[in-house]
Amino acid sequence: MKKLYVIMLAVIALAACVNDDKYDLDFFNQKYGNHGGNEKPEEPEDTTTVVPEPDTLYVNIVYDGATATLTGDVDKVSVSQSGADVILTSTTDKSLQLTLSGSSTDGSLLIYSQKMYDMVLNGLQLTNPDGPAINNQCSKLLNLIFADGTENTLTDGTEYATAPTNAEGKSIDQKATFFSEGQICINGTGSLTVYGNAKNGIASDDYIIFEGGTVNVNMSSTGTNGIKVNDGLTINGGTLNIDVMADGARGIKNDSYTTITGGNITITTSGDCLMETVDGVTDASSAAGIKCDSIFTMSGGTLTISSSGDGGKGINCSQNVEISGGTLTITTTGKNEDGKPKGIKSDTGIIVSGGSISVSVKKSWACDNGTDSEDPEDHVTVQGSPTTCTLTKRMVIISY
Repeated sequence: MKKLYVIMLAVIALAACVNDDKYDLDFFNQKYGNHGGNEKPEEPEDTTTVVPEPDTLYVNIVYDGATATLTGDVDKVSVSQSGADVILTSTTDKSLQLTLSGSSTDGSLLIYSQKMYDMVLNGLQLTNPDGPAINNQCSKLLNLIFADGTENTLTDGTEYATAPTNAEGKSIDQKATFFSEGQICINGTGSLTVYGNAKNGIASDDYIIFEGGTVNVNMSSTGTNGIKVNDGLTINGGTLNIDVMADGARGIKNDSYTTITGGNITITTSGDCLMETVDGVTDASSAAGIKCDSIFTMSGGTLTISSSGDGGKGINCSQNVEISGGTLTITTTGKNEDGKPKGIKSDTGIIVSGGSISVSVKKSWACDNGTDSEDPEDHVTVQGSPTTCTLTKRMVIISY
């Protein structure tokens, strides 16, 4: 009994000690805060508002006669301006959307960007009397977009002033009314009309892809090619109208492949042969709707080419011309004094396996694949079972 009494006293003492410890801890926390106690202190509420950096920078350029106004994220790019001549440099790692509008008869845009960017034409009428209207010095992809329902116009001068220099002290390229060092992807539901008076209408040192929109290229007799591209041309959609007048000029001059899967393309050339002398040898360079230094393929869309100049050609290709779909119509009516006008000329082969083609010429061969044969059937390879197949020297009609 005495032993039980001692145990009960010990339990009561322990309970009292625990209650005292808890009381003391609460008191300490209330007076001095929890510094090493058994409860985690509450974090103070952060009332600072953090504004995240935008993923895309927006810059607007509005041309107005002899000047241009820039708004938007202008503080995040570098701008140099003289009247309506604007130089914009973007070194940011963020996306850039540049919107151009307004009108000027003495303005231009020269742009440098280290990343791909979007350029939106939103009712722009821009003329540069002594150089390109737009000169894109970015080697990355340029998404060129025509705003819904807008009509845009670019015009260059008949002579270009001395080209400005870049950061390395080298003269920049000035090859067209609209020139780009990098790739161009064209889209939108508006339109762009390009007038070329000195060089090409639209040119890229890389490739060009047409996805949508309407593009009209009008070249004067003092200009050259409608579209000049180094590394390939793809037309998937949209409307493209090209009219070139200069001797030896091409609607499309392509140093690489040409692929047409859709769209509505109309090309007209009226220039005669251009006589060129190299190392004492004079040769004739003929005008052409499309001059392609690689393979030409067409699987859809509509392509219409008309050539009226001496020796003018519809398609002039160094490799195969392969038609598997779409509608192709070519008409040449030029003389053959300095050159031989031909509908389709290929150095390796003309192969038709689908779609519909109609080629007619006034002189020479409608289709010429380089063979010496006088038999028209040897000049074009017809695959499959077309519903119509007419092969003569001056007319080829094939449809499936």
